[in-house]
Amino acid sequence: MIKVIYNGQVYAPTYLGKKDILIVDDKIAQIMDQIPPLPDWMEVEEIDADGALVVPGFIDSHVHICGGGGEGGFHTRTPEIQLTDLTTAGVTTVVGCLGTDGTTRSLPGLLAKARALEIEGITTYIYTGSYEFPVRTITDRPRDDIILIDKVIGIGELAISDHRSSQPQFNELLKIVSEARVGGILSGKAGIVNFHLGDGEVMFNDLLKIARTTEIPITQFLPTHVNRNQRIFKEGIKYAREGGYLDLTTSSDPRWITNDEVKASTGLRKYLEAGVPVEQITFSSDGQGSLPVFNEHGQFERLGIGKVSSLHREFRDAVLEDGVELEDALRVITSNPARILKLKQKGCLEPGKDADLVILDSETLMILSVMAKGKMMIHNKEILVRGTFELTQGN
Repeated sequence: MIKVIYNGQVYAPTYLGKKDILIVDDKIAQIMDQIPPLPDWMEVEEIDADGALVVPGFIDSHVHICGGGGEGGFHTRTPEIQLTDLTTAGVTTVVGCLGTDGTTRSLPGLLAKARALEIEGITTYIYTGSYEFPVRTITDRPRDDIILIDKVIGIGELAISDHRSSQPQFNELLKIVSEARVGGILSGKAGIVNFHLGDGEVMFNDLLKIARTTEIPITQFLPTHVNRNQRIFKEGIKYAREGGYLDLTTSSDPRWITNDEVKASTGLRKYLEAGVPVEQITFSSDGQGSLPVFNEHGQFERLGIGKVSSLHREFRDAVLEDGVELEDALRVITSNPARILKLKQKGCLEPGKDADLVILDSETLMILSVMAKGKMMIHNKEILVRGTFELTQGN
């Protein structure tokens, strides 16, 4: 099937100007000022994106696709994600993970859910492991999972600096990281370790110690939830100065955000103002994860559920409310996670890349349409604010 997107303002995520995009099957074939007329005998689907922005499909690198373990008891287990939860949020690539619960939520179940979502049309990967140490695996060891299972790209989310973690010692963490690194090297994958940062005192200390005292680079880690409080957020600036990545979680509810928490969109602006290179920053949603609130004694009080839709919301707020440049706001949900996770066909609009893209209204940045691997997943003409956006069956 051939598709042509005409007249869109293309951000790849670097701004390319007004362009036409030719899509053949699941790949981008050409991006040109004007695609020449195609032969009449070709079956062509034409999309007029005049008055709209065309950007890469969003990458969400931290989603509990099987649901999260209920930290208030069995009745608080969160539901698994549905395809439309992802596609309506502009997400065309997702990385699934387990969290606190590695018992009633299993790695085989996680892998099966990832394969199901892939069959439905988007691209999926997973982390092996969960919060706990020793790391739960599908094979005998994390390294083998990364090497032998196509969808496993690293280990995560492994909890540190948190009362819910297994309190791994430094040498134990070092072994986990080395397993991930060697597994990544031998398989050509990222071998990243996605660390859940709790609100304890350790914060980035063990990760910095590994980077400073061993040969393992700091880029082997992707610490997340760095905006959970002001203390960790500020330490993140120091961590980034040594070359580390910072992942801001978008699933906070802006209506109830605490005084100590940093909204992801605002966090992006503040990190950029502090001199953190945008290439070292990512957003992820923590979608379908349980968001428990504990009191000062560590006792459970209430529970929320992370929403994948928050990824798009915080991207919009970064641009429209916090004044972040559109290209930079796009990078943290497209090209940055693609590069960090070594997803070579993702994150950019270029000939030869997967045809994953989102069409946005140019003023409101609301999602108009979503395409994953060349297939139109969402087409929302009804929320078009301006411009002539039409989908037609061509010649």
